[in-house]
Amino acid sequence: MGWDEVVQTFPLEKQDEVIQKAVDALSNLGLEELRDRPRLQARAVATVQSILARRGWSASMDLVQAMAEAAASRLSGLGVIEAYLRPGEISEITITPYGQLWVLRKGEPDFTLVEERLDLEQTWRIVDALLAPLGRAVSEANPSVDGGLPRSDNLPGGARIKVLHPVIAPGLGYPSVNIRLYEPKPVPPEQLVAWGVAPEAVIYGLVDAVSRGLRVLVIGGTATGKTTVLSAIANGIPKTKRVVKIEDPEEIWLDHPHVVTIQARPSPPGSDVPPYTLADGVDDAMRMSPKWLIVGEIRTGDAALALFRAQMSDHPGLSTFHAEGPKEAVHRMAVIMFTDRGVRFEAAKSMFAQAIDLVVQVGWMDDEEGRRRKIVGVWEVASRKLSGGEVKFRRLYTPGDVALAEITAERTVA
Repeated sequence: MGWDEVVQTFPLEKQDEVIQKAVDALSNLGLEELRDRPRLQARAVATVQSILARRGWSASMDLVQAMAEAAASRLSGLGVIEAYLRPGEISEITITPYGQLWVLRKGEPDFTLVEERLDLEQTWRIVDALLAPLGRAVSEANPSVDGGLPRSDNLPGGARIKVLHPVIAPGLGYPSVNIRLYEPKPVPPEQLVAWGVAPEAVIYGLVDAVSRGLRVLVIGGTATGKTTVLSAIANGIPKTKRVVKIEDPEEIWLDHPHVVTIQARPSPPGSDVPPYTLADGVDDAMRMSPKWLIVGEIRTGDAALALFRAQMSDHPGLSTFHAEGPKEAVHRMAVIMFTDRGVRFEAAKSMFAQAIDLVVQVGWMDDEEGRRRKIVGVWEVASRKLSGGEVKFRRLYTPGDVALAEITAERTVA
């Protein structure tokens, strides 16, 4: 039960006193204890009860739990955002440079404002609490920081963090914070069907395509569910196969017994240590006897070139890319490969045609249930050769269809 849901019969000044005394009493806990939320909550409840007993005060168990939760939030440093770290309920949490707190609830297309103005000092404590366990810090010298919160009992899906310092995100002195919460457990194909992402025959047609070793690229805009769709159709990978994932940061959660994850990392600020890129991860994965390669999201030409080389060498693969259609995906991929690696446009397009079998696009669409994430199209690469200098596609699914058209691509999985 949340703090706002408790009937306040205990004077507020006494509540604040109890909470602060509990924080003081527990302030010597170590980092591991502070990050173990169930254990911290239990310690906080016992401490609150002890303080009440010594004072001769009484409070309902709901209020004891709420005061303990408030104390635990202060101790963890996560403060006001603690209540929104609920995977399955909240998709994203953001703090603007003007101190506003917004949340994106699961299944909704737009953010909701939940706090008009946060305390500035508390906001910086939140940033420190998020980044310190990762060995990161944001400053004028290092104004942009990426990181990931690992999976835990309190955050079973983990999360991705982006923090910008006010020096590059001006406002009222607040850092700009974005926390993307991942699914708390692997997403099975039937969950996509239940959410209305596509008809059952379409979802399981894609799962079957993956089981046959077809190389699938999932495309779409920001927050359209690319990773969720990829994770679900990856259930087609036979359980006997070894899977190597390359991500930045780790996001994809597979229900599979033999998975190794390689995670990219930036160069440490002020260090001569080079970054470890997605391209490095793909190159290393090729030496690890993978039967399937999964690249979380292609953002650079280096990563695209490395993935295409791997998939052209007959490794089945799954990956995601930010694009609003198959032709746009080819063009954007060619642009970043030319910009980052000097690959000519025609060569980049030819590599796309040879390395990709299916393109699955996800996006937001309106239906009788409202605005929802859906698969808005599936295309097959119709030829390994360019036609008029372009990749030729054949459409297999349009919203309103009940199943995929027949896939002509054939692959043999060793």
